[in-house]
This record gives sequence, structure tokens and C-alpha cells, in this order.
Amino acid sequence: MAQLDTRCLDAFPEWLRTLAEDATALAAIVGETAQPEALRRQAAGALNYLFRSLDLIPDGIEDLGFLDDAFVLRAVGKIASTLDGAPRVVSELAKDAELVQEFLGNDYARLERFVRGLEQSTARGRSVDSIVTDEAMAASLVSDVKGWAASYVVPSFGRDPKNLVKLRSFLQRKLPG
Repeated sequence: MAQLDTRCLDAFPEWLRTLAEDATALAAIVGETAQPEALRRQAAGALNYLFRSLDLIPDGIEDLGFLDDAFVLRAVGKIASTLDGAPRVVSELAKDAELVQEFLGNDYARLERFVRGLEQSTARGRSVDSIVTDEAMAASLVSDVKGWAASYVVPSFGRDPKNLVKLRSFLQRKLPG
């Protein structure tokens, strides 16, 4: 367990550092109508999640608030990596999802179900269906993601193993059964 904790304590701050870049890369997929619809749906659901007022871990919680967002993007990467023609960013996120899966253990299946359900989500008046069928809605989401990314301030993540305990606890309680 100590080796897993060390790997997580090394990786999670990096994921927080790249969260805006990761979101922007997924937004490019959403805005590219040549991409397969299934891939665009997964990316749109994950990006809509960034704008939900109630997410798994409230964004204001120091050290942890954006890690659920990073986990969601990685889980989408894993799901979308099975689709033909998935871009490199998807495979990179999918590789990171292996650590999320190891970290969450049996709860990873609940995270993946939750992420798959994001295709039914709506945020800021945009459903995933409207995003993938209406170029103006897709452009609106892409614009919002770029604005969010420009204003995103990388939160701290203390290398304290207690943060991992808190993170697991939040997700175990909040992930739907």
C-alpha cells in the first residue's frame, strides 16, 4: 500500500497541474465534428461535469476539490480509448486511469458507471445531446472550457497520506452505488 500511496502522491499534484490542459484537449475533440460521435459524447459529458455546481468533491475543498474532475477526465479517457481513432490525449488519460483504478479498487467500477452516466448530464443549459448535434452549443462549451482553463488556479495538494484517505472516503460516500 505504501508504494501505491507514493505513486498517487506523486501523480495527483501533476494531474491538478495539467487539468486545464487536459480539459482544453478534450474540448478540441468536442469541437471537431469529424471525430466519432461516441467520442464527442464522452468528452462532452466529462467537460459538462467541470461546470456542475454539485460534483463528487466540491471544488472549494482545499487539496481535494479538483481531483474528482481529474479522475473523471481520466475515466473518460479509459472509456473512450476503446473507440476507433481516439486521439493521443485520450490514450494518455486512459493510461493515468490505471492508477485511479488501482487507487479506488472495487470503487472504480462505480466511478466508471458514474462517468458513463454523464452522457445524460446537463450543465449551463447544455445537454450532451445538444452539444454533439448543435455546432453552436459545442462552440459554447469549448469557449467556456477555454475561459475556465484560463482562470484555473492550480490548487495545492499536500503530500500527506491523510489526503489520500480523505479522497477515498469522499468518493466512497459520494459515488452512486
